[in-house]
Amino acid sequence: MEWFTADGYWLSRLIFQRVLAIIYLTAFLTAALQFRALIGERGMLPVPELLRRTDWRTAPGLFRLHYSDRFFGVVAWTGCALSVALIAGADSYLPLWAAMLLWALPWALYLSIVQVGDTWYGFGWESLLLETGFLAVFLGNAGTAPPVLALWLLRWVLFRVEFGAGMIKIRGDACWRRLTCLYFHHETQPMPGPLSWFFHQLPRPLHRAEVAANHVTQLLLPVLLFTPQPVASAAAGLMVLTQLWLVLSGNFAWLNWLTIALALSAVDWSPAVEPPAQSATPLWYEVVVIAVTVLVLALSYRPARNLVSRRQVMNRSFDPLHLVNTYGAFGSISRVRLEVVVEGTDERVVHPGTVWREYGFRGKPGDPRRLPRQFAPYHLRLDWMMWFAALSPAYARPWFGPFVERLLENDRDTLRLLRHNPFPGVPPAHVRARVYRYRYTTWRELRATGRWWHRTYVRDFMRPVPPGPSPVSPTRRS
Repeated sequence: MEWFTADGYWLSRLIFQRVLAIIYLTAFLTAALQFRALIGERGMLPVPELLRRTDWRTAPGLFRLHYSDRFFGVVAWTGCALSVALIAGADSYLPLWAAMLLWALPWALYLSIVQVGDTWYGFGWESLLLETGFLAVFLGNAGTAPPVLALWLLRWVLFRVEFGAGMIKIRGDACWRRLTCLYFHHETQPMPGPLSWFFHQLPRPLHRAEVAANHVTQLLLPVLLFTPQPVASAAAGLMVLTQLWLVLSGNFAWLNWLTIALALSAVDWSPAVEPPAQSATPLWYEVVVIAVTVLVLALSYRPARNLVSRRQVMNRSFDPLHLVNTYGAFGSISRVRLEVVVEGTDERVVHPGTVWREYGFRGKPGDPRRLPRQFAPYHLRLDWMMWFAALSPAYARPWFGPFVERLLENDRDTLRLLRHNPFPGVPPAHVRARVYRYRYTTWRELRATGRWWHRTYVRDFMRPVPPGPSPVSPTRRS
């Protein structure tokens, strides 16, 4: 079938596949280095407990057959090895069926991880990686021309990512319609980056222009993805520029880079480069791709309906394999930044003069003199959830108590998630948590104090807790 392939998109496919493989490597590496403290057998939300209260139908995966920390480590590091092989282009040297299998393996392994990740894996970019990774299985390799249907399905994912985010903003916080959300966003976003302070200092008219440009990018350009070339390529290129702007202004794990990969798959490079010689497409491959296309279109009904619904939801999966999902971000914007600061003391009796020492987190704001670092596309899961905890103790109730208990034990795996442990020798006698309001300093304040942040005490998040079997939970917000 001559219509089935698009020879000119061979370079688009190649770039997309290599960027996706790098993102896979980042995701598996994040899992391998963090899982013991978060979801391991002695983790804050242990996998065995999750498996006991869920079943195959809602969360299928390898760990239904067996779970141990050693087995999870094997799965995560195997995913890293497969990702490295894909980055190196191993799929290009394999028969088509073997190349498809090579792409299917990391998808299956990461699906198994997400299914047992509980709260720590509840982010939209987990589903986005799984949906994109599933479609990558059917893109073929260097021996065959890219299938048109698979390329269109990638655009359909990109459309939902951008348009869904645009619609949730228009329907949500009024500041998006007033073009004022960026007066606050760079300061209150979950994990600022090293340039976020400088973005915040930009003139307000420029912030309004940024929001207006965002609306164009997310509400108009996605429609243009389905128009003839070169319009579709231009729309995709503008999306790439917008995502790079977001990369510079904050830390959003691999969300921006995966969106960039999807956009690059829509760019037609044929006017600039000649496609290599490729063999005829096997009939069985055409049948498989057509069947997958029919499946995805059928599963797209509920996500598509969600896009136009007045009750639009963000980051929702409608099937247990995360094949077709809904996306969106920042339907509402916080005006004030609150941070949970965790402290410990080695004094056995707490009194008004007790000296408390602060735990340092890798990514989230803590020490006002410390400029935020760049971590994305690496995902600091604990730091992200600490941002949610500051919004409401309800977000932290399942895991914050176990987190504190492990700090009271100087648990090695938990402390590896942190930047600084103020008790390297003997564990603390008490741990507490307090909520502070953080705001960026001005240029004048920065020059005078050397502080990027100014913080003021708001309330207790958790009163001092000693070691012991008593339950630990955040203080209810009054």
